[in-house]
Amino acid sequence: MRHLTVLLALPLLSVPAAAADYAPQADTVIAFDVIRGDSPMGTHTIRFERAGERLTATTEVDLRVRFGPVTFFRYTHEAREVWDGDRLVSFTSETLKDGNNLEVQAERSGDSLSIDGMTYDEQPVSLTLPASLALSSHWRGYDPSATVIFNTESGQEMEVVIDDLGTETITVRGEAIEAHHLRMAGSLTVDLWYGPDGQWVKCEFEARGETITYVLRDG
Repeated sequence: MRHLTVLLALPLLSVPAAAADYAPQADTVIAFDVIRGDSPMGTHTIRFERAGERLTATTEVDLRVRFGPVTFFRYTHEAREVWDGDRLVSFTSETLKDGNNLEVQAERSGDSLSIDGMTYDEQPVSLTLPASLALSSHWRGYDPSATVIFNTESGQEMEVVIDDLGTETITVRGEAIEAHHLRMAGSLTVDLWYGPDGQWVKCEFEARGETITYVLRDG
């Protein structure tokens, strides 16, 4: 599964809300069951803690593909984002992917991020990127005009093409909702849906000939 950067809303009004308007409250949890074809593959969970304008988002992803008792694909990703209002303050992540271990640390300095990251063959890299770049964690959504985002696995830039596919009715937790649909093409082509309040509610992409679907849990 190559470069899984595995993280748009419309209220029942005529103007869609931007996903970046999503304002999770303290102790909010967004939890997905990840399905590969018809089989469970793992989970993707984001937990939010809030203290005034300071918001911490902690992501945990645990995916694996088994054949009988043998695991032949394993992916884990743990990340921590600290935001002050709409300003990213810091970011850290640890990722296990295709047998490689990646780590990222990023700190804001003015309008830039000072980043220690890693290539996908585990070579360290240090770089500076604009702090305004969207993170590939998905939950804040994306500006369709963006052509580069921050890869949360490696800490490097990732070129993307984002299409705004408008509003459509989807089923979430057994109910029909109006959702804003974005499609982001990079190392993968990922379809993302965001609900009426801007919350990320669904994800779907193709990997190694299988459809991977994120199904939002109840609660």
